[in-house]
Amino acid sequence: MDRESIVRWSQDTETRVNASVIFQKGDRNMGTITVKGKTIEVDEDGFLANLDDWSMDVANYFAEVEGIAMSDQHWEVVNFLRDYYKQYQIAPMIKILVKEIGKKLGPDKGNTKYLYELYPGGPAKQACKIAGLPKPTGCV
Repeated sequence: MDRESIVRWSQDTETRVNASVIFQKGDRNMGTITVKGKTIEVDEDGFLANLDDWSMDVANYFAEVEGIAMSDQHWEVVNFLRDYYKQYQIAPMIKILVKEIGKKLGPDKGNTKYLYELYPGGPAKQACKIAGLPKPTGCV
């Protein structure tokens, strides 16, 4: 089969998001997702190829794919990551994420237990994907 297609539906309070991921052989491990009729390029790990393609609809799509039900606490981390990236132009590794969240949001949120409860697949990796940022250095 030359192409695989996965269709996911995500429902938020106002919209229904239709998204599909298509990877074709020989296309340098890039794929696309389609969210609300817009085709968006992703890398082989499913992270956005172009950070400007991020939107709340894209974030909700990624959260659905990752099995995350977004809450205010999830958005707090996503917004923190987007601000951090805007300032430093890098997605933080988990160790730095924990330390910086602790400084900004307090010790009750700046610890690995809390962040893994929110993002069980890996706080840095899952939250960065949902935030539309590149895969953090050191993530496997």
